[in-house]
Amino acid sequence: MSADQNRPAPEHFLSLIRQQQRGRLKIYLGFAAGVGKTYEMLQEGQRLKRRGVDVAIGVVETHGRAETGSLIGDLEQIPRRTIEFHGVTLEEMDLDAILAKRPSVVLVDELAHTNAPGSRNAKRYQDVDELLHAGINVISTLNIQHLESLYDLVERAIGVKVKERIPDYILSMADQLVNVDVSAEDLRERLQQGKIYPKERIDTALANFFTQANLTRLREMALEEIAHRLDRRRIDQDGGDRMGGSERLMVCLSSGSPSAEQLLRRAARLADRLGAPWYAVYIQTPSEELHRIDAATQRRISNTLTLTQQMGGTPMTFKGSDVASTAAAFAAEYGITHIVIGRTQRSWLQRLFSRSVLDGLLAAVPNVDVVVVGNKS
Repeated sequence: MSADQNRPAPEHFLSLIRQQQRGRLKIYLGFAAGVGKTYEMLQEGQRLKRRGVDVAIGVVETHGRAETGSLIGDLEQIPRRTIEFHGVTLEEMDLDAILAKRPSVVLVDELAHTNAPGSRNAKRYQDVDELLHAGINVISTLNIQHLESLYDLVERAIGVKVKERIPDYILSMADQLVNVDVSAEDLRERLQQGKIYPKERIDTALANFFTQANLTRLREMALEEIAHRLDRRRIDQDGGDRMGGSERLMVCLSSGSPSAEQLLRRAARLADRLGAPWYAVYIQTPSEELHRIDAATQRRISNTLTLTQQMGGTPMTFKGSDVASTAAAFAAEYGITHIVIGRTQRSWLQRLFSRSVLDGLLAAVPNVDVVVVGNKS
């Protein structure tokens, strides 16, 4: 037998690589329903299929849009699994079936979707993470308002509390980001033509979410996010960093922080813009020892620190008798260059006879930039 006959087939080596490699993630990013994210994703699926790539649909939501539905064509659809919940039959993407089939590329719509109770993962982005770890490439869709760090900005801009959100690091995981963009005027025209929602929903949508002002602001957010991430990617590829890698950020938290989540989102976005690591530091004073605070407060602290990890930060606890000096000690030890802190409500008597935490912090860290975040009304 010749040496060539003993040599494994090239396909064997490729299969070994595939077992070790993480799949690639591509996200079509938009700013509202109807801009064409799913349409673009299906078009790409068809292009890949024509080139001989093994493409399957994990889940696609056409929402009754004929133009979008027509693009499914002959793409293989992996049947969804059904879940019974309180007498209602729900359908979800069948993660195990996709993992068993192992297509080269799977199309997964609506990345921020919340799975039905009883699913292995609570969120669809967690399903996608499993697919990527299994070496399956994923093409997905997302609207900008579902980013966790934008929650407060979206609420202030358009008056909507977005319930389904994903951690920002999911967007950072994407190997490719494609901005699906149309003008606000064109999107409203699509809506009026019945291309987005059924006729009975059009007037309500135009008067509420799909106002010119709302769509314009959301579109600006999407364009800013894409531009920022492309800029960051360029810098990373060039092997450089805008700030020389010297920036570090911390956000100060206490058990009584009224807007802890708002502080975390502001810190996460600032750290992302700086390309800096960030820490959420819970300053535990003697009055906040675990045996001195109630269970509800303990749960709130725990949830805040968990959210920090989901947003890409590092949660830490520092003990000290004075908040300002303890925060300053942490800043010195970790080389912090930026501190995010919430604005506290103090009575005129307190302002007259005692120094605030902010005053103490400013005095203790004269060389650190301090960002004060106001409480939401």
